[in-house]
Amino acid sequence: MKALFSRYTLLGLVFLTSACSIDKKPYNGLPEDAILQNAQGLRAATDGNYTFIKDADYTRNLFQINEFPGDNVTLSGTTTDPLFLTYTYRHTSDQGNALAFYRKGYQVIIGCNKVIGAVKEGTSKEMDQILGENLFLRAMVHFDLVRIFGRPYTQSPETNSGIIIKTDTKADDNASRASVKEVYAFVVSELQRAAKLMTTVRTNSYASATAANALLSRVYLYMNDNANAITYANLVIADSRYALATSTQVPDFYTVENEQNREVIYAIKHTLKDDRTWSAIGSMYYTSPGGVGWGEIYASQEYQDLINKFPNDKRRSFLVRKLTSTGAQEKRNGIDKVYITKFSNQGGIATLSSPIVLRLSEMYLNRAEAYAKTGETEKAIADVNLIRQRAGLTGTELYTTTDLKGLPTVLDVVLQERRLELAFEGHRPYDLFRNNRSLVRNYPGYHNTTDGKQTVPPDDKQVVHLIPESEIVLNKNLKQNPL
Repeated sequence: MKALFSRYTLLGLVFLTSACSIDKKPYNGLPEDAILQNAQGLRAATDGNYTFIKDADYTRNLFQINEFPGDNVTLSGTTTDPLFLTYTYRHTSDQGNALAFYRKGYQVIIGCNKVIGAVKEGTSKEMDQILGENLFLRAMVHFDLVRIFGRPYTQSPETNSGIIIKTDTKADDNASRASVKEVYAFVVSELQRAAKLMTTVRTNSYASATAANALLSRVYLYMNDNANAITYANLVIADSRYALATSTQVPDFYTVENEQNREVIYAIKHTLKDDRTWSAIGSMYYTSPGGVGWGEIYASQEYQDLINKFPNDKRRSFLVRKLTSTGAQEKRNGIDKVYITKFSNQGGIATLSSPIVLRLSEMYLNRAEAYAKTGETEKAIADVNLIRQRAGLTGTELYTTTDLKGLPTVLDVVLQERRLELAFEGHRPYDLFRNNRSLVRNYPGYHNTTDGKQTVPPDDKQVVHLIPESEIVLNKNLKQNPL
């Protein structure tokens, strides 16, 4: 681990933001020991950790690595970008996006550890808030890392390798990977502690007790602990600060700044100065009328067919067909150009967005999945219908326990609604694999150039990315995933 940890032994002061806001420009006016000895410096260091997360190496790679292996998207051609390896399940040990995400993740963790180690719990409400935010961020990053590099929790978590649990700031510890079960237990413990410490009301650009509870609901769902998934979803739903978007608000949902959106629980805030133009997440999904954006990854034909079953569904507005000057469907390599705009047009800027990590809709769908698995089918259907009503659907467009609209079980209803509502936000592959379901791509795209068909079973070795080889070379105790 020398290559990784040695470069992050300091706080990275050039990235630290002012104590007032994570939107301010960074400063480097104080040495590390001075930064860590008072609330103002610790807040600045904490804001620096949010800045690390906002870095493209973390955020862009996180959303691409989570979404591109799914069946909601189709890649319209080959590319030398490592996203092609993620999309096609051809992971390599020298894969650039995996390495960048891995290193940036541990940079965030070590930054959090610096702050956590400098705060004495119970000193003041302000210090407890700072401690809680860093515990949340540290837990979130461990969870993101274990999802990408460790196998699904439902597959022998006691024996499958997860990731290195990092709670110190040592630069050269030659640590070993903990089991998937151990990492999840660590994440749960961190989030529970964080939720108790955070009592200050801040915007949804920052961690909060509700954000910790929301992430706990997700983590427990991944663990198949349905009772706790419901319990923590209920805590979030009961918080009156948050509300589902109305059907009239849905079409503009992702263009509104996250702080003005009551459905958003936590987002990685981006402002105009953070716009990465051609390197933004949305650039791969969309080309603006002005010609900005690669626009090479489209909504899959299967997802289009699903969302178009109900013409009144407001979520159809997130798909934009690219037409020729004569009004015909434009294609690339024979694949319809159907752009995705969930990461575009914040404030009217084509490539600007504040990626949403947690939102209220997911909590209802977490609860619905847990209800479906515990036999509370009426409650599961009620939660699904709330989300469908949010999308503008009514009457016979809703489900009943006696009308599942051709789907075999209530769980299938829930998973389909999760697919519709959370599409392109990085949930779909995990939804399938944790439920022991294969991912099936039977539609045009470059996942299989012969016939456009690909099936990935949940126990496939390539369901997870490989640990970067450059890290393994320098840490004799860091073992690779099965090849």
